[in-house]
Amino acid sequence: MILSRKWLNEFVDCSAWSDHDFSEAMTLSGSKVETFTDLHKNIQNVVAGRIVEMVRHTNSDHMWVCQVDVGGDAPIQIVTGAQNQQVGDMVPVALDGALLPDGKQIHAGTLRGEASNGMMCSLKELGLTLHDYPYAIEDGIFVLQEECELGQDIRSVIGLNDTGVEFEITSNRPDCFSVIGLAREAAATFDKELKLHTPVVKAGHGDCAGLLDVKIEAPDLCPIYSARIVKNVRVKPSPRWLRERLRVMGVRPINNIVDITNYVMLEYGQPMHAFDLRSIDEGKIRVRRAKNGEKITTLDGTNHVLTDNQLVIADAGKPVAIAGVMGGEYSGIVDDTTTIVFESANFLGSSVRITARDQGMRTDASSRYEKGLDPNNCIPALNRACELVELLDAGDVMDGIIMDDHSKALPRKIPLEADWINRFLDLSLSGEEMRTILSNLGCQFDGDLVIVPTYRPDLVHKADIAEEIARFYGYNKIPSTSIRGGAQGKYSARQKFDQTISRTMLAAGLSEIMTYSFVSPKV
Repeated sequence: MILSRKWLNEFVDCSAWSDHDFSEAMTLSGSKVETFTDLHKNIQNVVAGRIVEMVRHTNSDHMWVCQVDVGGDAPIQIVTGAQNQQVGDMVPVALDGALLPDGKQIHAGTLRGEASNGMMCSLKELGLTLHDYPYAIEDGIFVLQEECELGQDIRSVIGLNDTGVEFEITSNRPDCFSVIGLAREAAATFDKELKLHTPVVKAGHGDCAGLLDVKIEAPDLCPIYSARIVKNVRVKPSPRWLRERLRVMGVRPINNIVDITNYVMLEYGQPMHAFDLRSIDEGKIRVRRAKNGEKITTLDGTNHVLTDNQLVIADAGKPVAIAGVMGGEYSGIVDDTTTIVFESANFLGSSVRITARDQGMRTDASSRYEKGLDPNNCIPALNRACELVELLDAGDVMDGIIMDDHSKALPRKIPLEADWINRFLDLSLSGEEMRTILSNLGCQFDGDLVIVPTYRPDLVHKADIAEEIARFYGYNKIPSTSIRGGAQGKYSARQKFDQTISRTMLAAGLSEIMTYSFVSPKV
């Protein structure tokens, strides 16, 4: 899981800590950091400049000699073979000694007898693509449409002033496969306020009742399926801030609707899918087991043959998605899509894992579902997607949520035994100190009972509560002590019985073997 530090700061302010100190503190509190990448270190001495003059090179029929103002005392001269630039354009300028992402260094020199004191950069030379800046051209100078000043560091102009922190998340912490989940960990680690946002959807564009009929036919594999409808969809590129956040997190921007589903998946940890309503026959969605031999072509163009132990999202006649893995080829969003269905559902983790393995297609969605997600996260994530639709002017959200809900996820209650925890950890914390630590993690209290939020399936026993207290109190602050007491060493009654049976059979001439668990029963 890669985390954008700029995005994290929206939920908890960790800007006072350097990348190294932030990573070390998060690792010590239990969220192991593998590495961090300072995105702007690969670009140095590249600034924004304005072309103030262009003349043809006297010794070339295709090159231009340009005077470029980079905020210095006088413009600098740059020779280029590009043809898309014009006088007045703002462009990225690699100055003498500049470093580019591919490791290339730029030095002043001469081109066919004319001095060239730098280079005007293309998207590719800055490590970008058309998905990052759709208004640019692929082959030519990157003409900036961003607001910037002469001589401004290009890293701040194009959003590369960020750090991507890569975490190794254990399978028992599915909540941490999200920005909000890691923000909770950071808030508890640094004892900072956690600023969460409740999505607000204005809607008001008609009632969606009657447009879609949802029914779960396999509630053991899908406890909840929810959907909202957006009409008058306006498919276009996402704004720069959203594209930047996706890029840092390792996701390629595509268009505003697809980007919204990916954004919510990263922010909330809840995978989502957007269907073109036209692709759903008779307006019916059925969450069912596939039929043996049933076929589907997924969004990546791959044909799949399904079995009856695999879950699909189907319409009145055919599968339109492999549940929790990938949507069907004809259900996706295209340029002329007008009405879409946002899906937010919860699927049994083991079912998704087996399906993804058998079909040979592990996706960002399946890698989250297979760890077991919180069904209570579906509706907030769905509303967040619709809130973003309104924020980005990507369509008109209709009133109402269409849902089939069989989920029974309730908060777990675990006794807070302060004396036992202190003996277990060899600490002397007060009950109030323990409550503060647990409150920072989203826990609530009912007397001496800890009410564990449903997004923390790993907290089951009082030892799990002790672990939470230990890691945020600080493992390094727990004193080293000698083992106290002693263990009474003797066989249990069952061990004695097994030993007697084994010796008796050996005495009768039998041989005993112990096989490896991974050897086939056929062997």
